[in-house]
Amino acid sequence: MSEKQPIMKSFERNIEYMKERLGVDKSFDIIHLDLEYAEKRMAMFMVDGFVKDDILHYLMKLLAKLEPEQLEPDPFEKLLKKYIPYVEIDFVDDLNKAGDLVLSGPTALFVEGLSKIIMIDARTYPVRGPAEPDLERVVRGSRDGYVETIVFNTALTRRRVRDRSLRMEYLQIGRRSKTDICLCYIDEIADDQNVEHLKKTLKAIDTDGLPMAEKTVEEFLEGRHWNPYPTIRYTERPDTAAAHLYEGHVLVIIDGSPSVMITPATYWHHLQHAEEYRQKPAVGSYLRFVRFISVWLSLFVLPLYYLLSTDPNLLPAGLEFIGPSKPGVLPLIAQFIIAEIGIDMLRMAAIHTPSSLATALGLVAAIMIGQVAVEVGLFSSEVVLYLSIAVMGTFATPSYELSMANRLARIIFLLVASFFGPTGYVVAITIFLLYLSNIKAFHIPYLWPFMPFDFRAIRDIVIRAPMPLKNRRPSFLDPKDPDR
Repeated sequence: MSEKQPIMKSFERNIEYMKERLGVDKSFDIIHLDLEYAEKRMAMFMVDGFVKDDILHYLMKLLAKLEPEQLEPDPFEKLLKKYIPYVEIDFVDDLNKAGDLVLSGPTALFVEGLSKIIMIDARTYPVRGPAEPDLERVVRGSRDGYVETIVFNTALTRRRVRDRSLRMEYLQIGRRSKTDICLCYIDEIADDQNVEHLKKTLKAIDTDGLPMAEKTVEEFLEGRHWNPYPTIRYTERPDTAAAHLYEGHVLVIIDGSPSVMITPATYWHHLQHAEEYRQKPAVGSYLRFVRFISVWLSLFVLPLYYLLSTDPNLLPAGLEFIGPSKPGVLPLIAQFIIAEIGIDMLRMAAIHTPSSLATALGLVAAIMIGQVAVEVGLFSSEVVLYLSIAVMGTFATPSYELSMANRLARIIFLLVASFFGPTGYVVAITIFLLYLSNIKAFHIPYLWPFMPFDFRAIRDIVIRAPMPLKNRRPSFLDPKDPDR
């Protein structure tokens, strides 16, 4: 936080201080205007590209028509309440704070003889239009999504939550970046302890800036830096964010990022998708069941196949067909590890490949992995098949962060199964479940309501309940429920 610098009595010294602090002569986009209206010297400081030219031009024309007697006896009150007709107008009495505000968009107006600086928030940001997020597409539903501007995102949220107790609390984080952050929650629903914990943690963040926006904040909020499993869910859909607000979650909206953080989030929150609620309850429940199966396969199908292939005694009657018919040149575990690394290489290549070349990249990968690698004996056909099943399960996981964590777990299961056999695999799964049960999303067990067990809550997770029955909130998020 910048130290307070009171406004000095000398108008010239104030202007020189601001020019030095903002680097007017060193940055071409910092604009300083010397003005004179109503026989008073004035000055404006703004950032080119952050201000609405037409609004400032209109206000300057109004100021140019002022006569000296019109500003008497109290020039500050006359300007603030009468002669600057604009909605978002405020004042500060701190030069350092005024400089920080200018860098975030508002325009600072200095008037000779006034002990306060008038801040005109006529800012605008370069922004793309709201569009459907790539990671959260639905067949039917809204096509708008969050963008990189915090004011747009708060408006998209409030459009869906017209609740008088919806709170949008403003914070700034970063000693140098001064990044705008909004804490969003419904006051009559959200747990006060969760809100206060978030406020305290966010205000305690001491860093130069937030270059990665929400991902930088996540590392401060979670605390367990080497835990691959996410305890915060992300969404770019306003309808998904609104649904979580009604459940009692708290949103963290960060300027510069289209991803809104949903806190707290358990393991099961990362397996939900808007498409399940865009279909009839029976269809939504079926889709959710298929998704659970997909995630389970992405974790366990490869190590299970490896164990059954390397030890035929584990195969029950009727499943003797499991196992590679042509083993291949490399050991089975080496084939799996190479294929896993190859899939990640393909994923990273797809991210860095222009969309016009993406089809060509897919064809090359399909030929190399699906045909040539099998024909030369590098991979067996079964390895490609089961790896494809695991990869489809990974892509079917709604949360990208959870899918990457599950991929790491899958590789560990493969290595443990290859070194220690069935016993090691069972021990690894046990440790895995114990590890997940030990994680807490803030104060909430990560595997709730599976551990500790809550029948009603686990039923709502497994079965997509009809909307008339969906108004009940998770018990850990609804401390204000009088029936509890």
